Amino acid sequence: MRPYELTVIFPLEEDLYQEGREHLLTDLKDHGAEIEKTDEIGDRDLAYEIKKRRRGRYVLFTLKLDPAKLQTLDRVFKLNTNLLKYLFVRIEE
Repeated sequence: MRPYELTVIFPLEEDLYQEGREHLLTDLKDHGAEIEKTDEIGDRDLAYEIKKRRRGRYVLFTLKLDPAKLQTLDRVFKLNTNLLKYLFVRIEE
């Protein structure tokens, strides 16, 4: 298990945000991720338009995950329409 930071941008609409967050947490737990910390950064302007949206809700997750499952999670997240963007970054120990 390696430590990662996962930054996710959700839509601003509360129902889309809640639904996207629930799917994301379920997908992470199904793939054996251990969520250590969750930071809600808040609503911010996007640098460029994503799926016809100019603003998004940023959330930062600190988690531990098996590196072999990272590619599978990437495919699963692409199917979640309530995620505007996401980025996994490995934390150096």
